[in-house]
Amino acid sequence: MKKLYLILVMSTLVLFIAACGSDSNDDAVNANENGESNETVTVSHELGETEVPKNPENIVVFDFGILDTLDKLGVEVTGVAQSGTIPSYLEKYASGEYENIGSLKEPDFEKIASIDPDVIIISDRQASLYDQLEEIAPTIHLGVDVTNYMESFKENMAVVGELFDAQEEIEAELAAIEESIATVNEKATASEKQALIILANDDKISAFGPSSRFGLIHDILGVPSVDYSIEASTHGMNVTFEYVMEQDPELLYVIDRSAVVGGDTSAEQLVENQLVENTQAYKNDNIVYLDPDFWYLSGGGLVSVAEMIKEIDSSLN
Repeated sequence: MKKLYLILVMSTLVLFIAACGSDSNDDAVNANENGESNETVTVSHELGETEVPKNPENIVVFDFGILDTLDKLGVEVTGVAQSGTIPSYLEKYASGEYENIGSLKEPDFEKIASIDPDVIIISDRQASLYDQLEEIAPTIHLGVDVTNYMESFKENMAVVGELFDAQEEIEAELAAIEESIATVNEKATASEKQALIILANDDKISAFGPSSRFGLIHDILGVPSVDYSIEASTHGMNVTFEYVMEQDPELLYVIDRSAVVGGDTSAEQLVENQLVENTQAYKNDNIVYLDPDFWYLSGGGLVSVAEMIKEIDSSLN
């Protein structure tokens, strides 16, 4: 009986030690050699589902809206698309402290591979190159859906918040943005001024309406459009200054593409001509030149969205 008792005790002890060892092994799965977490986040995005390390360190960013968000949160990035125009408020990322990963439409795949990134963040301009980038590192698409601007923007911010443990800060920023939107909507409703949005590009202009690239002015901020039949497309609907005069907007919003891509003609020189002088917008000094850094280069960031709302708010005063 004594022998049987000893055997039972020893068996129990062996099982206990084995269980402890199993727990230790499970913990090891979740930690690397430096004792840091190997936790990952599965990100569902427009182009697929991607597993990304939590709090990634080597970060490659193509989208300037996401870059301005990471900058706001104090998250360091490794590689930025420097071969092109970087928004002036993000000019520090043009320095040699950051790796040049090419341009927005022509990534430097060799450079990106040498960085060995933990994550690559893209938007629509790089969407066609997703498979090639995914071969290098986990790649997520965080572009904004212009037909569902605020919801997609919030979803992107939620992803960023989860990846970098910044949920509280993101929620506070979004709450402030929502409050600003409500204020602008009240002003837009009270003023009832009909607006036209145009993009100036050297000697040409194109118009944008609801559900377009700049449609949040109408869709989210509540500014009435002077023409609800404008075709929604990436580059806008090609129009003439006769069209602008005929529509006779009370507010004319102008985004100067030439200013950020090195064009020869300023928007003011192009827009304020004899035809436009006949509009209510011109006569009442309601031609508003929106900052192309925010509107053309970097929309969809915590900083850019807040600044875009401020510009429309000011235009309604």
